[in-house]
Amino acid sequence: MNPLFLKNKGSSLPSYKFERVCATFKRGKIEIEMGDITMQKVDVIIGSSSSRLLRKAILKAAGNEIQTAYNLELNNHPNSILIETLSGALPCKQIFFVQWEPDNDEKVLEQSLADLISTVVQNVKSHNFTSFALPAIGCGKYHCSIDIVVKTMVLEMKKHLMTKNLPWTVKFVVEADQENIYDEFCKQLFTREDGLHESKIYQLPSTWETSNEYKIRFILSIRTDEYRSIAYNFNRSMKEKYTQIVKIERIQNKRWYTQYLAHREDFERRLRKDIERILYHGCPEQAASSIIEDCFNRSFAGTHGTLYGVGVYFSSKANYSHKYTKTNANGERCMFIARVLVGKTIIGNDSMKTRPLGFDSTTDGNHIFVTYHDAQAYAEYLITYK
Repeated sequence: MNPLFLKNKGSSLPSYKFERVCATFKRGKIEIEMGDITMQKVDVIIGSSSSRLLRKAILKAAGNEIQTAYNLELNNHPNSILIETLSGALPCKQIFFVQWEPDNDEKVLEQSLADLISTVVQNVKSHNFTSFALPAIGCGKYHCSIDIVVKTMVLEMKKHLMTKNLPWTVKFVVEADQENIYDEFCKQLFTREDGLHESKIYQLPSTWETSNEYKIRFILSIRTDEYRSIAYNFNRSMKEKYTQIVKIERIQNKRWYTQYLAHREDFERRLRKDIERILYHGCPEQAASSIIEDCFNRSFAGTHGTLYGVGVYFSSKANYSHKYTKTNANGERCMFIARVLVGKTIIGNDSMKTRPLGFDSTTDGNHIFVTYHDAQAYAEYLITYK
């Protein structure tokens, strides 16, 4: 997959809305654009015969003749899965109206969307077309689970392009006032979690040590710059809340680290800015051991409150994270220094069980950040102190 970033010239929309993102999948490409579905210069514009507002907007732009032709076809074939019409005044060759109904059952919803994409692909292929534009079907008045709708449509389209090696251009067109939905489409376009991208070898940090045995915790020498830098920043925040650092360990969990790097690449492609923060996470010793092996597991979320969302909490202030540590039998406490993909964040509240649509994390607006994906943070160091 190769990402490209294009701009629509002359737009009066705010800057974050007139960019078009594009990613290639073998010989095909998928574009995400904020705009008007009726203005798309493609072979086929896709509508839904089940969506009155969308259908009405497309037919009005196409003209009275196409409206009459659609009504005639609908009367003759009321149960047809797909109705074709000419383009009329639209800048395309043909219009496909696909029958689709939403469903509250997530599995049924996923299957219906997979069927919709399959129907579109089959008919585009039978006409020897090579480009089409889809609106954000299901993301308006239907009140569907938007993350499921977007994820399923993008995933299914990727599958068709990759498995059939189709040299097509596919456009998902989102309305100009739906920034969060646009961001969700971009997120799903660039994700590597769907397994449809080529495998990649990631370079491990130069500071990592080699070991012939299974070992992921390495104690830093107090004489290294690596140790001194961590201790200096920790001391600045903690001041009189501790008496000594017992040890600092580097966490070398290769599996978790490579997952984190892949996740970071997704964020960078989508947001095109530095989205990584170095934050603290305090916890009891037993929890720290589990985190080192299995990452920041959300199943433990809520242990110390959910004021800004039900996720994993991090802070830029060590003295704040200190509140969530506990002494062990030796009077020692532990705190992680983690790399965290904050991404696009929004003020959280205790009703948020997952990230809000179009956002990657929640925050208090100051120093606290809450993540909702296990690979969104990597515990780089563990400080044990008294």
